[in-house]
Amino acid sequence: MEEIFGTKSLSFDVFSNKIIELATSLGSKLLAALVVFIIGRWIIKKLNRLLATILEKRQVEASLASFSKSLVGITLNFLLIIIIISVLGIETSSFIALFASAGVAIGMALSGTLQNFAGGVMILLFKPFKVGDFIEAQGQSGTVKEIQIFNTIMTTPDNKIIIIPNGGLSTGIMKNYSKETMRRVDWEFGIGYGDNYDKAKIVLTRLLEEDARILKDPAYFIALTSLGESSVNIVVRAWVNAENYWSVYFDMNEKVYKIFAQEQLNIPFPQMDVHVHQK
Repeated sequence: MEEIFGTKSLSFDVFSNKIIELATSLGSKLLAALVVFIIGRWIIKKLNRLLATILEKRQVEASLASFSKSLVGITLNFLLIIIIISVLGIETSSFIALFASAGVAIGMALSGTLQNFAGGVMILLFKPFKVGDFIEAQGQSGTVKEIQIFNTIMTTPDNKIIIIPNGGLSTGIMKNYSKETMRRVDWEFGIGYGDNYDKAKIVLTRLLEEDARILKDPAYFIALTSLGESSVNIVVRAWVNAENYWSVYFDMNEKVYKIFAQEQLNIPFPQMDVHVHQK
C-alpha cells in the first residue's frame, strides 16, 4: 500500500511541477509579449510623428502625405503583430504561410476593399483632385479634407463629413471645380414683352464693367437667348477667378433685381389670363 500511495504521490508531484513549469513559461512569454507590445506601440507612434515631421518639412502634398501615413501605420502594426507572435513561441513561418493563404480568401471576399485601395493609389498617381479641391462625385459635393488608403473624406459647404470609397472615385464621373484657375458664371435674366432689350443690354454691360472681379479676357457675353411664354430671356456669361465664382454670382443677381426696377425694366413671373364670356 505504501508503494502504491508513494507512486501516486510521486506522479502528482511530477504533474504539478509540469503545470508550474508550463505556467511559468507561458506567463513569462505573455509578460514578454506585453512588454514588446507596449514598447512597439511607443516606437510606432514615434515613427509616425517622425514621418509626419519629415513630410511636412519637405512640403509633400497633403493628399500623398495622409495616404503615406496611413500605409506606414498599417504596415508597422502588422510587423508588430508578427513579432508578438514570435515572442509567444508560435512558428512565424507557418503563421505567415497561413496568413498568406487566408489573405487570398479574404482578398476574394473583400474584393471591393482591394478595389478601394487600388483606387486610392490611382488617385495619388494621376491626381484628378487633391486635398483642398472642391469636387462633385457619386452624387455628393464638397471640399476634399483627406485622402486615406480606402476612402476619401470630404466636408460639405454646411460642414457635414462625407466618406466616399476610393474605388468609385477613381472609376466614376467626377467634377473638379478647383482644377482650373478660372470659371465661367452663367446667368439668365428675363424682361417683359414690350420692354427695351437694348436698354437692358446696356444696363447689364454697365454692371459687368463696374465689377472688378469680372475678367476682361476672355470677354463676357450678352445675348437674347429665347422668347419665353411670359418673358424675353437674356443670357449673360462672364469669366472670373475660381475663388470669386459664388460671390460674383450672388452679387449680380442682387444688382440686377435692384437696377432693373430703377430702370423700369420688368422682371416677369409666370401668369395666366382668364377670360370669362357670358352668354
